[in-house]
Amino acid sequence: MSKVNTVQESKSDRIFIFFVYLFLTLVLLIVALPLIYIVSSSVSSPQSVISGKVWLFPVDFTLDGYKAVFQNPQIGVGYLNSLFYTVVGTLINVLLTIMLAYPLAKKTLYGRNIIMVMLVITMMFEGGLIPYYLLVKELHLLDTRWAMILPGALAVFQVIIARTFFQTTIPDELSEAAELDGCSDFRFILSMVLPLSKPIIAVMTLMYAVGHWNAYFDALIFLRDPGLFPLQIILRNVLILNTVDASMMANVDQMQAQQGLKDLLKYALIVVASAPVLIIYPFVQKHFVKGVMIGSLKG
Repeated sequence: MSKVNTVQESKSDRIFIFFVYLFLTLVLLIVALPLIYIVSSSVSSPQSVISGKVWLFPVDFTLDGYKAVFQNPQIGVGYLNSLFYTVVGTLINVLLTIMLAYPLAKKTLYGRNIIMVMLVITMMFEGGLIPYYLLVKELHLLDTRWAMILPGALAVFQVIIARTFFQTTIPDELSEAAELDGCSDFRFILSMVLPLSKPIIAVMTLMYAVGHWNAYFDALIFLRDPGLFPLQIILRNVLILNTVDASMMANVDQMQAQQGLKDLLKYALIVVASAPVLIIYPFVQKHFVKGVMIGSLKG
């Protein structure tokens, strides 16, 4: 049985690797400790949160914060609305991005450089909030679900990444061979391009989905019907309604009780709003790094 030859690490290499692991451990602690604190605080008693007894582990375990959150009937409405905006919006985003990025990756497309310049200009200059609002209003999208989807249906940054991915991953010889076999462009995209583009599709899906799930500002200026509010707006309203009133300053016990409830709600809401994204990420993580790296090699 042959022995596996290994390269002997020098002393300087071992020192370097030690500091690399030390640095990564510090980064992990910096990221993980606040998350652990938020989760622990969301299931601790209000008194423990206010007094600062909570650090890493829950103190006086309770689910009162989550009960208070889900007792609000609008939370369910917000979840369903955010789910609709995320699923439908992401589907439209990815579809339009591929439809624009793939032709721009083809050298045979006449005027593709001019189109790219026009797209990049939109990343540097914009009309501002008022023209943006007036445009949405003139399109009769105000107070509709489409106001959360169509105005941001295409991100130029995602187009650039997808275009670079197609240029570096889909060789021209493959499309030429498919064309000689009588394959149409549409069938070639469905049968060849999309199966080979799983990494970049995963990247676009995650980025677009996170953007839709966390959408807040557009809903604030375009929506008035509470039945259309996404989760982020409803969570904001719940926090505002539980703000300590200045008239309670004379009653210290009442003020502390409501302040404790407010803090408990705050941490519970953070967990509730972040959980879906944290659940989705592990399923696309294996494609995420590959897609970003390949899509950023060259432009």
